[in-house]
Amino acid sequence: MYIPNYFKVTNRDEIWDFVQKNAFGTIVTTEQGRPIATHVPLGLNKQGDDYYITGHMAYGNPQWRTFETCEDVLVMFQGPHAYISSSWYSHENVPTWNYQAIHLYGKATILTRDELIEELTGMLEKYEHNRENPVLWDKLSSELVENQLQGIVGFKIKVEEVQAAYKLSQNRNETDYTTIIESLQNEGNPNSKQIAEQMEKRVKNHQ
Repeated sequence: MYIPNYFKVTNRDEIWDFVQKNAFGTIVTTEQGRPIATHVPLGLNKQGDDYYITGHMAYGNPQWRTFETCEDVLVMFQGPHAYISSSWYSHENVPTWNYQAIHLYGKATILTRDELIEELTGMLEKYEHNRENPVLWDKLSSELVENQLQGIVGFKIKVEEVQAAYKLSQNRNETDYTTIIESLQNEGNPNSKQIAEQMEKRVKNHQ
C-alpha cells in the first residue's frame, strides 16, 4: 500500500486497536496468478510476541486451499472514509478523500478442530455477551455444532508485516484542518462524522 509519510501509522497498540474495532476484513490470496478475496469477520490473537489474525470461511470456498501455496496472505481492514471538498481550503486546490486502512501480510495455516472451536467460542463471546439472550458456544446443541463444524474451515495468519495509513488531512494547515472537521460534521453522513471524530482525536493525542 502506498503511504506518504504524512499518513503513516506505526504505533502498534493503535493499529491493533483499529483491527479489533474494524474486524470485518478482506482476505486476499492468489491462485495461478489471479487474485481472489473473501470478506469475513476476523479475530486478533497474541501468542508470545507474535500476533495472529484468526477466522473461518465456508468449506465450499476454494480460497482456503490456496493458503498452503500462497507465501503471503494479505488481510485488509478499512475504517471510515469521506470525501474532502477543496472548497473547504483557504487556497485553491483539488478535492481528495480521507480514510483509514490497514494491510497485514503473513503466512496462513489451517486450524485444528480444537483451535477452530476456540476461535468460534471467542467470536461469539465478543459479539454476543452484552445481548439480552446471548448465543454462546456452550449453549448450542451438539448436533448443530457438528453440522456447522463440517461446513467451515478455520485459519490463522501470523502477522509478519504491517502497513497502516490514516489519511486525515495531516498535511493541511491548522485553519483548514479545523474547517474540514466542521464541514464534515455538517455533512449529515455517518462516515463523514466518524472521520471528523478521528481528526479531532488526532489533535487531542498530539496536544
